[in-house]
Amino acid sequence: MVTESPTTPETEDFSAMTTFNRHGAPEHGVGHDRRGLGGSAGHFVRHYIEMVVAMFAGMIVLGVPASWALKAFGTGTSELTDAAPALMLLGMAVTMTVPMVAWMRYRSHGWRANAEMAGSMVLPTLAAIGVLAAGVMTDIDTLLAVEHVAMLLGMLAAMLLRLDEYTRHHGHAHADGDLQAATA
Repeated sequence: MVTESPTTPETEDFSAMTTFNRHGAPEHGVGHDRRGLGGSAGHFVRHYIEMVVAMFAGMIVLGVPASWALKAFGTGTSELTDAAPALMLLGMAVTMTVPMVAWMRYRSHGWRANAEMAGSMVLPTLAAIGVLAAGVMTDIDTLLAVEHVAMLLGMLAAMLLRLDEYTRHHGHAHADGDLQAATA
């Protein structure tokens, strides 16, 4: 006679709940990992943190070469901030958005999600430039702080509007499902 031992979250075999993507890699979807923040809330929080890290990494990784390029033209970031603050704001938005979109593509998010997330970065930048041009706020440090808070809130709003996109596991293979869906 075969007896089964009781299962607990620590010992339960989750292999029966594993699905596989079109590349044959295992995907552990929403609710499959019941320990810690491994479920849908964990995916959501992890994605948000990854996007913030990508933003700040981009400011460093892309900002340093941009600073070198400005120096090659006989200027620097301080001069750009004083002489053309709108251009500085746009440059900063680009250095944060590009790596964020690249990371999202790496994590298999589709182009629509990438465009929405990029919009959450670009729209606050355009608003900040408008506020600056109108003379409503001229202190660039305060404007940068407001812009960055708006970007972070915009990212959160984009994610909350598409919970299904941000609460499930995404693999590391590039998703070409958007192209296939668009041409089908």
